[in-house]
Amino acid sequence: MIKDRLKIFAGDVLGSLNSAIVALPQALAFGVATGFGAGAGVWGAIILCFIAGIIGAKVPLVSGITGPVTIVIASIMHALNADISSVILVIFMAGILQIALSLTSLPTIVKYVPYPVISGFMNGVGTIIIIMQINPLIGCPVMSNTINSITSLFQNLNNINYDALLIGILTLAIVFAVPKKFNKIIPSQAIALVICTIISIKMGLNVERISEVSVGLPALTLPKAHLHEVITYFHYAVMLAIVLSAESLLTVLVADSLMKTKTSSRNMLLGQGLGNMVCALTGSLPGSAATMRTVAAINTGSTTRLTAVINPIILIVLLFWLSGFVAQIPLAVLAGILIKIGYDIIDVKLLKVIKFAPRDDLYVLIIVFLLTVFYNLIVAVGAGITCAALLYAKRTADSAKLVHKTVYDKDIEKLEKLLDKDYKHKIRVVHIDGQFFFGSATQLISQFEDLWGTKILILDYSSDALLDISAIFALEDIIIRLKAQKIKILLVINNKDIYKQLNDLGITAQISEDKIFYTELEAIEFAKNCLKNKIKKHHFWQRKK
Repeated sequence: MIKDRLKIFAGDVLGSLNSAIVALPQALAFGVATGFGAGAGVWGAIILCFIAGIIGAKVPLVSGITGPVTIVIASIMHALNADISSVILVIFMAGILQIALSLTSLPTIVKYVPYPVISGFMNGVGTIIIIMQINPLIGCPVMSNTINSITSLFQNLNNINYDALLIGILTLAIVFAVPKKFNKIIPSQAIALVICTIISIKMGLNVERISEVSVGLPALTLPKAHLHEVITYFHYAVMLAIVLSAESLLTVLVADSLMKTKTSSRNMLLGQGLGNMVCALTGSLPGSAATMRTVAAINTGSTTRLTAVINPIILIVLLFWLSGFVAQIPLAVLAGILIKIGYDIIDVKLLKVIKFAPRDDLYVLIIVFLLTVFYNLIVAVGAGITCAALLYAKRTADSAKLVHKTVYDKDIEKLEKLLDKDYKHKIRVVHIDGQFFFGSATQLISQFEDLWGTKILILDYSSDALLDISAIFALEDIIIRLKAQKIKILLVINNKDIYKQLNDLGITAQISEDKIFYTELEAIEFAKNCLKNKIKKHHFWQRKK
């Protein structure tokens, strides 16, 4: 028993160490990229990971600022003219929204987000990071958004700092060249950070550096919130909360997949929300559960939430121990590391098979990608989900069709031979195949125009799916059209809930109770008897004449 516990503890320690080595260069780079500073990135990772680890999920989730969060914070900084106090208020409100979200069932929705939306979003975020880091890679100031980065790049080509470009290219060479097997032991980002910083110091390169990193405990400050500012900045808080929560939920899905566990999304979001509120109160950067760091911890042996407690302790030790060294890190080195992170975020797996992907999925992916890169992350995801839903509705509607079967019986055939005039008397069974909902209702209505000559129509809806209001109105329209054509309608419903729904809405009254059946065979037998009686009566009156 003690041996097993020691083994689990050792795995958590090793996982924490490995994830901390991954987290440090990323937190430094992301902190600089947002404009908050390197120290804010590291302290945010420390505070969030610790609080979320104690309160949140039981699996070893390693939290901190990530690529998508960096892009959102940078865009908010730009929109609010780099007013740190206003951005801190936005972060605080985002934490509150995450807590509110944890009290609802909405966190479970993330599993239903279509893959093309996620892929388009991640590809967009990776592309943004790469584009925004090209300027600092050549020794020029980082821009706040993609368009400004592209525009300024052409101007900065005449002002390249070749020392920065040299050390940046060396950084890229290291992070891309280190083999994957070796990368699992010591992350290539940490290797590049150490080697390139030492080379830049020894060679006396003229490059811009981090300069200062706060190693003291962050001061607790309350955000100055006035009602006007809360209302004005609320939409920024919603945007940030969505990104923070979505990335955390996706990371949980990955962690559960690796560990064969089932994590409570609500508890996880509660911990993340409280952690981000404390980050705001200390002037640190918010974050989410980080997929790359969490996977690094699990692959090294982490199995419990203790990892999320040990990881911040290791980061504190590294920050205090290496503060002098961290101040000498060139920004071009951080830019090279971020470019590699951006590349890792891009969904290379999908790009390899993109030519085989369905056209609808490609449309969604491209829309999300372009909106993410050139407009707004939340609008991109919203537009992607909307497009995916509409395309799914269209595919479902296209698959819904009417299947006609003409029903004959030997007795009916004999009777019909006696009366040539009555050859048009038919019984038809029409099955509504597929989902009968707002998307397919209009299409199905048009198909009922082909029923001329039918005397008795058996409408069979065998699905268990309840009808939406559009489908109910469509069914009512179908009944009215068929009645206008003097067609007798029989309805087959084998689901009590659907029957109750139609009965409550007065649809069954338009048909009459005796013409609603539970099985198709019952309806067919009823229709046969009706037709036989009609033909017999007609034949009788013909003989009388």
